[in-house]
Amino acid sequence: MNRKRDICLMILGYVGALAGCFGVIMFNSYVLTSLPLAGRMICMLIVYWLIALVPLVLIFVSKDKIDTLTFSREKIGMQILIGVAGGSVIASAYFLVPYFMGFGSYVDNGSRFTQLWQFAFELVYFIVAVGAVEEIVFRGFVYSKLKSVFSNEWISIFASSILFGLFHLMIGNIVQVCLTTIIGIIFCLVRYKVKGCTMLSLIILHGVYDFLIVLYSSLLFRV
Repeated sequence: MNRKRDICLMILGYVGALAGCFGVIMFNSYVLTSLPLAGRMICMLIVYWLIALVPLVLIFVSKDKIDTLTFSREKIGMQILIGVAGGSVIASAYFLVPYFMGFGSYVDNGSRFTQLWQFAFELVYFIVAVGAVEEIVFRGFVYSKLKSVFSNEWISIFASSILFGLFHLMIGNIVQVCLTTIIGIIFCLVRYKVKGCTMLSLIILHGVYDFLIVLYSSLLFRV
């Protein structure tokens, strides 16, 4: 009975995340651009949480204890350091290695920021919104439900990463799906294999990773 329940909750949570993503896309397309700069910045930080709304509601309503969502108050400095270091290493390997090998066009995400405040906001946005939401949903809710259903860590890692990759099909293409699936696997391995890596670490790692991709693209491909 619990297995069927967890399958249903996982499916509902994932579909809810997709619906939330669609809502974010629609808001950004038809509302966000009409707002003043300050309003756009605030809305970007808030609206992205629509993606996590259904999974969080399901956790609350079902009264589930999701161990992977637990935040620890111990050694916060180390948790942050693991996140920053992990994000820096993964982003550098993903971007700089292909770039210096002559394949930079394959990792260029098109960002061309020039102002310091833009980079500062991107860092906050990627940690507080993107990193927090996607890690809570995929390395938290989805992973924990899969682990409960299959009782196998590796199946849970690969399955949650595939779902993470497919999630990005709404805003990308099949190549991005494959790349984000691989990134999802790496994030999972860091979360569950690196000693001292907590959900806070992973949120920071995810945010730093995304931010550095933007930073590298803006600096190395500046026209």
